[in-house]
Amino acid sequence: MVEGPGVVAEKALGGGAGWRFWIDRGGTFTDVVGCSGDGRLVVRKLLSVQPGRAGDPAVTAIRELLGLEGNQLDGNQAIPAGLIAELRLGTTVATNALLERRGEPVLLLINRGFADLLAIGDQHRPDIFALQISRLQPLRLRALEVAGRLAADGSELEPLGLDGQLETELRRALAEGYRSVAVALIHSYRNPSQELALERWLQGQGVTHVALSHRLSGQPRLVPRGHTALVEAAVAPILRAYLEQLQLALGAATPLRVMRSSGSLAPPALLHAKDTILSGPAGGMVGAVAVARQALLADGCADLPPIVGFDMGGTSTDVFHFDPSRGEAAWERSAETEIAGLRLQAPMLPVHTVAAGGGSIIDFDGERLRVGPESAGADPGPAAYRRGGPATITDANLLLGRLPAQALPSVFGPAGDQPPDLEAVRQRFSALASAMTSATARSTPQAHRATTPEQVAEGALCIAIERMAEAMRRISIQRGHDIRAALLVSYGAAAGQHACRLAELLGIRRVLLHPLAGVLSA
Repeated sequence: MVEGPGVVAEKALGGGAGWRFWIDRGGTFTDVVGCSGDGRLVVRKLLSVQPGRAGDPAVTAIRELLGLEGNQLDGNQAIPAGLIAELRLGTTVATNALLERRGEPVLLLINRGFADLLAIGDQHRPDIFALQISRLQPLRLRALEVAGRLAADGSELEPLGLDGQLETELRRALAEGYRSVAVALIHSYRNPSQELALERWLQGQGVTHVALSHRLSGQPRLVPRGHTALVEAAVAPILRAYLEQLQLALGAATPLRVMRSSGSLAPPALLHAKDTILSGPAGGMVGAVAVARQALLADGCADLPPIVGFDMGGTSTDVFHFDPSRGEAAWERSAETEIAGLRLQAPMLPVHTVAAGGGSIIDFDGERLRVGPESAGADPGPAAYRRGGPATITDANLLLGRLPAQALPSVFGPAGDQPPDLEAVRQRFSALASAMTSATARSTPQAHRATTPEQVAEGALCIAIERMAEAMRRISIQRGHDIRAALLVSYGAAAGQHACRLAELLGIRRVLLHPLAGVLSA
């Protein structure tokens, strides 16, 4: 079954008092799973951004299921207390903002002489012997140097200097649009006094969001602790705005809990943005392991094999390796994780994320075919969505016939009532093919051959699948795990289109496709 926006599935489960909802809010799709008081299970998949429609799509779906849409309440009013017994949320809002570098511009306050340290990093590189060092696009960052220094034991070597020059530079940065500030001082984990003094001074200057490295991490090593503060400063305003809007629509009495990267839940008031970078993927890992256990036990497997997860959504792909033979130790959290080129000090389940999804944009830069990291998202979405979007991985599968257009619902276009636009898909890939043909003719005229749209689509899929395979190797083979006998659990809206090809590339012989794979993270 191919799922699209608005597709609904229902099933009866054990009941309880009031509705319970589980939501996975991705960059492209939002999944809503609800269980009514009489045990009826309802599943909905919607676009995360719905042009021409106000409000959050998850809230709209919840209001419809509660019978409140369009009759009993105005759409702007909160849901009455008592109707919802529980609501749990996993979200990739922070994840995708970090992967696509869409976070707030960050003003960094760091010790004098260390303004470039977080950009330079340390000797940690994927390939330490590479002559050509490839760096990811940096966060939007501006650094201000601050006088002051602590010794390794936390004693003060130089007092904090808050002079007029620093105030002038701060006011200039605020005038240029910087609203989020990260503070990372050497050895502040041993003595936070200087960071706390900077926080008070910044608040006196009108800065409303300050991320202190010692408060977020409290661990040694300035580079990962500083990266953690940078990520918090960049994505916290985006996540906070989303959660505040969601809580306002649900009503203050609705109990909202958010999945953290560690697999635990927390109310929004106790949540740090850096702890939600793998919120959605963590929920997916928990769900994937559960359904894999059920399937293997039902198949008569006494000794459960390793489980590898492959979650491909519209914006990103998440992979994990899980060894049931380790028991509870298999849920070991990492204290430090590298995501999108940044080292974060936060407890996280061992999930690796790459910017490759069904909405990853396919482009030609004049020299090479590029896939991502940018995503078309839900608006405008892929070219097939009839909103003028670019060519994407989803479009490549449509062009090659691997995603049957006739199986997709008629929910596209401005009114949401048209089938996918295959002509627009062919036009996008024809334009890419023409550009690649022209570039080849200029560089190697003797070996010149015309490139076809189908070759462009196939090449883009090869790039995307190899990127996902490399992510899988990184969390398994490079750590000494043989995954050829593992079970590949495929879930997420786009995973089923690529799971078998990925398994073949990795030598995996068994693939699990759950009936509700598209909403498993919820």
